[in-house]
Amino acid sequence: MVFSGFFLICILHSLLAIACGILMMFYSNELYVFGHGLETAKKLQGSTPHDQLLIQTSDSFSGLLLFAIGFLLFMVAFVKDREFQNFFAKGCVLLHISMAIWRVYFERKIEDLARDWPRQAAGDFALACSWVFFLVYSWREKYD
Repeated sequence: MVFSGFFLICILHSLLAIACGILMMFYSNELYVFGHGLETAKKLQGSTPHDQLLIQTSDSFSGLLLFAIGFLLFMVAFVKDREFQNFFAKGCVLLHISMAIWRVYFERKIEDLARDWPRQAAGDFALACSWVFFLVYSWREKYD
């Protein structure tokens, strides 16, 4: 392989996305309780049966999207083109930083989620850092 680091990062991110997607599709109520606590989880699940159905459907589609992203990451892990790897890594950094900024500016304003955004934003920055480390490593290898 051209970059074993790229392969490893893609596989790890892929496994994380696939696992989270499956959990979101089939165990969203348990994830709410685990991530936000019992009281907030009850609020996030909706108050009427119609709201609950809409929220469950939305969670299922979000989980399916996350599963598809994980599968895409798995396929991208086997690309050997150095320029594509750098381009893809830069896009992933931009995506994770954008998600963290979104959490800082919008998610913290939602009263029920206000206490969770710092740790979720830190997770987004950690995922972005893994791609930055890859870019630094590939830059160092390119110019050495």
